[in-house]
Amino acid sequence: MELIYLQTFREVALRQSFTRAAEELGYAQSSVTTQIQKLEKSYGVELFERFGRGLRLTSAGEELLRMAVQMLDLYQESKEKLARQGGGTLSIGTIDSVASYYLPPYVQQLRRDYPELSIRLQPDREEAILHGIREGEFDLGLILASSPSDPALEWLAIREEPLVLIAKPSHPLAALDQVELPQLAGMEWFMSEDSCNYRIMLEKVLRANGIGYRVGLELGNPEAIKRCVMAGDGIALLPRMAAAEEIRRGDLAALPFAHPEIRLALQLVKHPKKWVSHALAAFMNRLQGQSQVRDAQAR
Repeated sequence: MELIYLQTFREVALRQSFTRAAEELGYAQSSVTTQIQKLEKSYGVELFERFGRGLRLTSAGEELLRMAVQMLDLYQESKEKLARQGGGTLSIGTIDSVASYYLPPYVQQLRRDYPELSIRLQPDREEAILHGIREGEFDLGLILASSPSDPALEWLAIREEPLVLIAKPSHPLAALDQVELPQLAGMEWFMSEDSCNYRIMLEKVLRANGIGYRVGLELGNPEAIKRCVMAGDGIALLPRMAAAEEIRRGDLAALPFAHPEIRLALQLVKHPKKWVSHALAAFMNRLQGQSQVRDAQAR
């Protein structure tokens, strides 16, 4: 039995008329009559009786009206509660650099808007994140990728994320006006794990151009890579978001290097059948909105 039948029943009881109830609800009178008849059949009782030229509730109708009002009020309360998304958990799968350097202000704003919402931020490798989205473990994924790698999922490019080649300020390459691929030959690299997208891109370009390189250190997160670059003579490739603060302070130098095949975008990924709560919709809209603002400022 649909709640709409109870809403119609309440309106007929209030108006004491099928015709006036139909006008108020915007239904044909026959539709109102049919809904009341279905209610009466479902409960096995008469809900209205004719009284002169009008209608009045039977004793069974009066009893149902008291309960219907409570049920409809509870339904309305549930709609308002869910509209605020006052509780529950939002699970976001992402990578270390996005979790550490991009998401914090968005997550804090979401917490202010939905204070009863629990937010679980789970850094992992891209393969594990996509698996978690497919299996329903994550409501949303945020990764760095040049293009969608799983066509069964929904992908949305939020923005292009610049990659930056970093070294300590005293490194010889930092004194150049422009760094070309041949000048990277023989350099010591501090690299992320071998499954990392931007490492895969970098190594592909170096090999394709016959540029010899040596991996001096392989580290699991951007923070460790930055500290080793500041302390040693190696160079590293990182998302700009991960090194922006150290570059601003002068602790690291951004080398003047760019290559068209070493580019990534921040990708928002979700399951196509994922139910989007108000909190999740607000979060996604904020990410997309800020991206559009940055793009407009850049233009």
